[in-house]
Amino acid sequence: MKKLFSSTIFKLIISVIIGILLGFVANEDFMNFVVTVKYILGQLIFFMVPLIILGFVSYSIAKMKDNASKMLSLALVIAYLSSIGAAFFAMVSGYTLIPHLSIEPVKETLRQLPELIFRLDIPPVVSVMTALVLAIMIGLATVWTKSEVFENLLDNFQKMVLLLINRILIPILPFFIAANFCALSYEGAITKQLPVFLSVMVIVIISQFVWLSFLYALAGAISKKNPWQVLKYYGPAYLTAVGTMSSAATLAVALKCAKKSPVLKDDVIDFAVPLFSNIHLCGSILTEVFFVMTVSLMLYGSLPSLTVMILFIILLGIFAIGAPGVPGGTVIASLGIVISVLGFDEAGTALLLTIFALQDSFGTACNITGDGALTLIMTKASSHRSTKQKSINS
Repeated sequence: MKKLFSSTIFKLIISVIIGILLGFVANEDFMNFVVTVKYILGQLIFFMVPLIILGFVSYSIAKMKDNASKMLSLALVIAYLSSIGAAFFAMVSGYTLIPHLSIEPVKETLRQLPELIFRLDIPPVVSVMTALVLAIMIGLATVWTKSEVFENLLDNFQKMVLLLINRILIPILPFFIAANFCALSYEGAITKQLPVFLSVMVIVIISQFVWLSFLYALAGAISKKNPWQVLKYYGPAYLTAVGTMSSAATLAVALKCAKKSPVLKDDVIDFAVPLFSNIHLCGSILTEVFFVMTVSLMLYGSLPSLTVMILFIILLGIFAIGAPGVPGGTVIASLGIVISVLGFDEAGTALLLTIFALQDSFGTACNITGDGALTLIMTKASSHRSTKQKSINS
């Protein structure tokens, strides 16, 4: 029971409920305080976004130096293709289904929020795109120069950023979300849209199962092995991921599940499963794409254009590789492009963070289970390489 009360998802649910209830009864003086707190916390969160990108993306590239092989390149490519494939599937589903969910744009009928008591601007050190390009350049330069000093520096910097996330960003998220839901409730944006959130979550979970089915069918076709000989062992890993919302916490279980499969090679499992648990986020990306489309229509009156969504998906696949291993890490890592590419404001990002976190366990479970399909593809590639090497040697 103590673990339940201290869990992130419990805190988020409570913050949503408190925010909505306060919004119903709040007067203008109280909302002056709420919108000020919301603004300051939002400034602090958005200040940290470039630091998160620099901390995680640069080190993720740098630490791959020891495994800079064709197998690593293949793993990165198929993980990226699976993630953006899931994203494009979610985009098509979103354009098809979201207009039929009876989502009514609410901006025109909202009650006006009061002004800030005072304004405290905390601009980021660098822009989001500058942080991304800088992180890639630093990571590549570290690999090419084989600089152990700089790799250790990036490792320590990543640990520092992770501490900032765990000790500052995560603790203030419930207050930020409560303030935003209080504002949405005060404006009148929540009352009509709660059933929509529930419908969207059901659609997303079903879509995750559809994508997993496609992924395993594709892996079976490529490997010419029965994918059921992998998938049937992944039940414990799926349930562990649902319970923990953490790929890291599920990794040991996922390794045990994969090693039970008669069609996967142990050496490939030891390499691929830990790697994919960090870079393959098909379920989380699928979820985020569908949710950003829903929030866009709900708060801003229209779905993002096709060109904007394509750009967002391509960048999202890159950002997800360096996402921090915390609940909602994919969204946290991609906040910059959510803001800069999709044009979300504080209300939109708070709403996205909340509905994403409320089902994050299922996204993590989809990620982990999908790793089995990619490991099956890697096993086939490994066998092909071994056969080719033997032919060369003979």
